[in-house]
Amino acid sequence: MTLVNTEAPNFTLLNEKEEKVTLSDFRGKKVVLYFYPKDMTPGCTTEACDFRDHYETFTDLNAVILGVSGDDASKHTKFIEKYGLPFSLLVDEDHEVCEKYGVWVLKKMYGREYMGIERTTFLINEEGIVEKEWRKVKVKNHIEEVLIYLQEGQNA
Repeated sequence: MTLVNTEAPNFTLLNEKEEKVTLSDFRGKKVVLYFYPKDMTPGCTTEACDFRDHYETFTDLNAVILGVSGDDASKHTKFIEKYGLPFSLLVDEDHEVCEKYGVWVLKKMYGREYMGIERTTFLINEEGIVEKEWRKVKVKNHIEEVLIYLQEGQNA
């Protein structure tokens, strides 16, 4: 499943402050929408901190960062406070948005099968179209890949 060159599925989710966040409200800006499995786990922490460390560069490129996982608002708040994350984390406890984006998948670990979030990043352009997607993301160097793509788009 690819969403590239299609309109990003719109959604409204609660953030860590239990405020409603609607994707279409960000029209006019680029949105880096990243899905991750779980707050406070090693890979997810590294990814979130990498986005944090490059936050200003994303902002300079007219991009908003939004993270999505199945964790609740209180877990998101603890995660944000512990690591000083300057962007919102959205609550998708019923996995409805994950399913719309095709990231709620069958996973296997240690011979066990279970449903979970596949680490994925989508770049949504100012008109709400999915411009690029990175599926089955490996955390190392991922944020740099996203930034390079964004910067090249600015220079095109």
